[in-house]
Amino acid sequence: MSLTALQTSAYLHHIHFHSPNPERLAGWYGSAMNMQLESVPGDLWLTSGPARQVLFSKGETNKLAHAGFAVRDAESLQGLRERAEQMGISPRATETPLLQPGAFAVTDPDGNDIFFGLAISQSVRMLKGIRGPIQHLTLASRNVQAIEDFYAGKLGFGVSDRVVTEQGKVMTCFMRGNHEHHNLACFYKDRQGVDHHSYEAGEWDTIRDWADHFASLDIQLFWGPGRHGPGNNLFIFIKDPDGNWIEVSAELEVIHDRPVKIWPHQERTLNLWGRGVLRATE
Repeated sequence: MSLTALQTSAYLHHIHFHSPNPERLAGWYGSAMNMQLESVPGDLWLTSGPARQVLFSKGETNKLAHAGFAVRDAESLQGLRERAEQMGISPRATETPLLQPGAFAVTDPDGNDIFFGLAISQSVRMLKGIRGPIQHLTLASRNVQAIEDFYAGKLGFGVSDRVVTEQGKVMTCFMRGNHEHHNLACFYKDRQGVDHHSYEAGEWDTIRDWADHFASLDIQLFWGPGRHGPGNNLFIFIKDPDGNWIEVSAELEVIHDRPVKIWPHQERTLNLWGRGVLRATE
């Protein structure tokens, strides 16, 4: 029986970035994002914290090697694979040290590789750190509608909100694989790849703790604190040494059943409190 991503409770489990200097970038994440650092087979570097893992390998700057989503159980994984096959996406077997054997990969219209599988438990290692599970990936694309058609239309992610111009062009789409407002999104930009990825602090006080932690490392916020319109979440943003945007979020909206919300393409949509960072004009 085929299943949608939403029916499988798909959530962002990890991200794998390329970098010209993956060891240096991994070291920075270990310190800045409060994670443990280790090398793993396959010329990979892994940073791990409570419910957050990021892999690094040598390659082009700001290039996503893959994003890994985990699903609820083996039946869910098989059901999602069957849906991908029915939709003509051609799922293929893949391997990563962070998902159990049996994972599969798909490639979206922009060439981003997305893995789906069953999580390998972190419980064998008592990981410590500030609360902040890795929570969502936001893509950049020249064609947001094509990305929505792939992830929502074919894989079955739910659409929560869209940001639309006065002329009706979709500039941003927020999608979810579970009850969180979004764990996958896409912004219109004049390039393809990653816009940012985010860690969910849960509460406002924990955003304060992250900001104090960044300050102790002389890492300055470049946006925030603020509150997004879509998702109603609090946020701060920093950049890693390769220029990748990192968000720490809190109080993200939980959705059970409601219609898709439409937001205007303006700064206030991106930040109800003040300045918004618009990714592109119309």
